[in-house]
Amino acid sequence: MPVEIKSVVRTAGGLLVKFTHNSEEIGLPMTASLFLPTNALSLNEALADSENKYPVLMYLSGLTCTDDNVCQKGGAFSQCMSSGLALLCPDTSPRGANCPGEDDSWDLGTGAGFYVDATAEPWSTHYRMFSYVTEELPALLRGAFPVCDTGRMGVTGHSMGGHGALICALRRPDLFRSVSAFSPICNPVACPWGRKAFAAYLGSAEAGAGHDATALLAKMAPGEPLFDDILVDVGGADSFLAAGQLLPEALERAALQAGQPLTMRPQPGYDHSYYFVSTFLPEHIRWHAKRL
Repeated sequence: MPVEIKSVVRTAGGLLVKFTHNSEEIGLPMTASLFLPTNALSLNEALADSENKYPVLMYLSGLTCTDDNVCQKGGAFSQCMSSGLALLCPDTSPRGANCPGEDDSWDLGTGAGFYVDATAEPWSTHYRMFSYVTEELPALLRGAFPVCDTGRMGVTGHSMGGHGALICALRRPDLFRSVSAFSPICNPVACPWGRKAFAAYLGSAEAGAGHDATALLAKMAPGEPLFDDILVDVGGADSFLAAGQLLPEALERAALQAGQPLTMRPQPGYDHSYYFVSTFLPEHIRWHAKRL
C-alpha cells in the first residue's frame, strides 16, 4: 500500500511524518500524521532500524478537526518520545466526496465522519471511517512503517473522536489493547449530535446502537470485562456537557452494569478545548504505555 510522504519534521527528539495515500475503503486520497519516537535523523534511517518496534497509540480527533489539530496543539510528542510510543493521527472524514449537503453544517459531512461505516446514500460510498481506522490504517502501518508494532495498539480521542475511540475498542478488542477518551460523546443515540449523524449515515438514529459505546457496554455479558480499565476525562466547565451532548453518566451506568472497569474523571474548571486535552494527554500516553 504505497504512501506519499508530504513532510518529515523533527520534534521532541523524534520524527513527525505527514503522509497521504489512496484509500481503498474511502475511495479517495486520505491524509494522516505519524510520530515516531526515534533517535534517527531521517525517515529512511528510522525505517531501517530493525532493532526497534514501537507500540502505537491511535488518536481520533473531533468534529471539524484534521490530523493537524492534535499535532499542533496536543502537546503529546515529548511524552511519546520518553514512553517509546508511536502516535498515529488520522483525519476525521473523507475530503471532497461531493455528497449533497456535505458542507452545509459543521457537525455532519466533512470533518464529521463519526467513525462509522455509512449504509445510507449518498454517504455509503465514501464515509467508511470505522473500517478505515480499524482495518486499512493498521495494514498500511505494517506495510509502509514496519517499525510500528500493530500487535500492540491502543486508541484514544477527543469528543467525536472519543466516541470513535470507545466504539473502535469495544468492537475490536482484538486490535486495541487499551482505550481512553477526552470528553467523548458517550451515548450518541441519545444526544443531538449523534442522532443527526446516525440518521444521515445509517438511515435512522436508532440504527446507531451498534456504534454507541453505552449501548455496546449494555450488551456485554456481566463480569466479562474487555479491558482492565477505560480512562475518561471530562471537563467540568465543558459547555457541551451542560448541553447534553456528552452524557458520561450513561456510560458510567452501563460500565457498572457490565462489570467493565471505568475510571471517569471530572476535571473541574476545564472546557472542551485543546487547553483541556493538552493538559491531560501526556498522562493518557503514560497510561497507555503501561498497557502496551
